[in-house]
Amino acid sequence: MSFRRIALIQLVSSQHVEKNLPRVQSLIDEALADGAQSIFLPENFAALAHPNPHEIGLAESTREGPIRRFLSDTARSNSCWIFAGTCPVATSPSGEPVADNRVRAASLVIDPKGEEVARYDKIHMFDVDVADNQKSYRESDTFEAGSDVVAVDTPMGRFGLTVCYDLRFPELYRELFLRDVDFVTAPSAFTTITGEEHFKLLMRARAVENCCFTIAACQGGSHDSGRETWGHSMVCNPWGEVVGELDTGEGILVVDIDLSIQAQLRKDMPFRRQLRLLEDPNRPRTRPLEI
Repeated sequence: MSFRRIALIQLVSSQHVEKNLPRVQSLIDEALADGAQSIFLPENFAALAHPNPHEIGLAESTREGPIRRFLSDTARSNSCWIFAGTCPVATSPSGEPVADNRVRAASLVIDPKGEEVARYDKIHMFDVDVADNQKSYRESDTFEAGSDVVAVDTPMGRFGLTVCYDLRFPELYRELFLRDVDFVTAPSAFTTITGEEHFKLLMRARAVENCCFTIAACQGGSHDSGRETWGHSMVCNPWGEVVGELDTGEGILVVDIDLSIQAQLRKDMPFRRQLRLLEDPNRPRTRPLEI
């Protein structure tokens, strides 16, 4: 199949799964009618700021959970790929329960047969203070960090999987670069304040320094939880150009991916072969790392 037309679904998700999934289905149907063959969903697409993510995550501990079954059925019935943002899962990829009534923020990839072919658990937790109406975010109170770097092969190319706050940690993207990815996903729910200042900058930087496409479907608007998210779902090419971008509010961004620019850049600027310094955990630092 041709796998070059992609669709990013931007949402303003509520706290409630039963409200969100019908809207997700409607937007996916619209994107597929426009010829998209792969769908990208944002972080927390099925429930944003739910008061008890563990409750949702317990139901999603197996592939028969309502959210995971919805994704599988949708992909299979439409013969499309779905890069499913994140959803809470109360077990690790090995099947072990997550401790302390927390969950993992699992980013799932579903193939056209409805099979889950990859899972990445968000590594970097959003534990920060922001000058917005919420003031303080402590994602690690309810979410456990993952630890595995994940890339998945598709007919279009190799995808590296990341999520939102990961964008601020370039060493993760360098590891994916060394795994020869063509694309990196970064489903997001950036705050309005941090998103306005840094989101596009980070998306372009990760694309340029790793000579890959960056793809981020986002949350964007005023949520029933009181949160305000930035939106601006976008695709950047390896030259750092923004080839598609939304504003705020719900919507669909359809982009036709042109891989020729990447092939030419990798030929003209072969910096993957020119790496001189790679991070060595045993290499002494000039000063202690302050945490």
